[in-house]
Amino acid sequence: MEKTNEKYAAYIQILKEELIPAMGCTEPIALAYAAARAREVLGEIPDRVLIEASGSIIKNVKSVIVPNTNHLKGIPAAAAAGIIAGRPDKELEVIAQVSEEQIEQMKVFLEKTPIEVEHVDNGITFDIIVTLYRGASYAKVRIANYHTNIVLIEKDGKVSLEIPVEGEGEEGLTDRSLLNMADIWDFVNTVDIEDVREVLQRQVEYNMAIANEGMKGDYGANIGKVLIDTYDDDVRTRAKAMAAAGSDARMNGCELPVVINSGSGNQGITVSVPVVVYAKHREASEEEMYRALTLSNLVAIHQKTGIGRLSAYCGAVCAGAAAGAGIAYLCGGGYAEVCHTVVNALAIVSGMICDGAKASCAAKIASSVDAGILGYNMYKRGQQFYGGDGIVEKGVENTIHNVGRLGREGMRETNEEIIKIMVGEDS
Repeated sequence: MEKTNEKYAAYIQILKEELIPAMGCTEPIALAYAAARAREVLGEIPDRVLIEASGSIIKNVKSVIVPNTNHLKGIPAAAAAGIIAGRPDKELEVIAQVSEEQIEQMKVFLEKTPIEVEHVDNGITFDIIVTLYRGASYAKVRIANYHTNIVLIEKDGKVSLEIPVEGEGEEGLTDRSLLNMADIWDFVNTVDIEDVREVLQRQVEYNMAIANEGMKGDYGANIGKVLIDTYDDDVRTRAKAMAAAGSDARMNGCELPVVINSGSGNQGITVSVPVVVYAKHREASEEEMYRALTLSNLVAIHQKTGIGRLSAYCGAVCAGAAAGAGIAYLCGGGYAEVCHTVVNALAIVSGMICDGAKASCAAKIASSVDAGILGYNMYKRGQQFYGGDGIVEKGVENTIHNVGRLGREGMRETNEEIIKIMVGEDS
């Protein structure tokens, strides 16, 4: 792909938009970001808080530990962290720097301040509205469709920012529909590494650091350690274990940042860590590793474009298939191997549900990476799933389209049922 090609510039920009650092699971951090911005607008600490959130936000914030809070968990904790210690100019690193004194202030704030959480349905999957009150004064901030997309700022009846929210579009971001497997493959093989080095170098550095911390520490269900203890410590097991360990650390309060993919730290870890593990094992050059990472990141984003940022479809599935594509590249696979790896992996694990961010995400990541590796090894041995086998359709783009339809449309009702189960509503 020529540098002068419109898609070349777009693909570089997509990577820059998606591969950004975030401290903590991204949905609670988005909530903390909204609360921090509202606190800035209000100009003082509130005496009452109202959080209105779509079901998918409630699902993803309910069970996860918020970093830099001394292991506080859930929606009120995320809001309190943003209000007391948030630095809104840092966006998804809004609570990356918190003092011991501020952690104590959070606890006092949570004990003394009424915080009401309401499940709202404004017709979009990703919706957060934080209203902070102080006496007769109030400040309201709304984030919609993606994690840093503030669409409303209002104080005491005066609106200082209002961007119309018309469905689930992602205004302000590069058009993701430009992505397709053939052009991604062309881009991967022709991109000037200097154009992607900075963004990928940071992804490798951050995500390997949290994976190593997960293997050393005691986080969640310690899936990484379980895998290493259970199976031979070969490259396949280590690729799965390291990715799972990064997730376990992230979901359970580790205060290290992660470079995300498709708005998700778990997906950012899944598309990168297994690829880096394979690159080191195979003694790949830095350039080969960066090309493999370019492939895995863009393949994951391409799949998620059809599904949407939040759904009942586990994002680790897309990321694991994408990691399989990156691994196939490192093992000498060409375009056919990469496409069949993705299709095979999707045929194996599509349908895994997302029931929010918590410890079991690590095990789902391990299963998804395993499917990616199996998908490649199947094709290498002359085995594959064919069009007509369930949701698999001839041509990689057709299968990816079917998965998008499954995740966005088919699992909508599943998502509602998962939310009802998680918030204790009777069916």
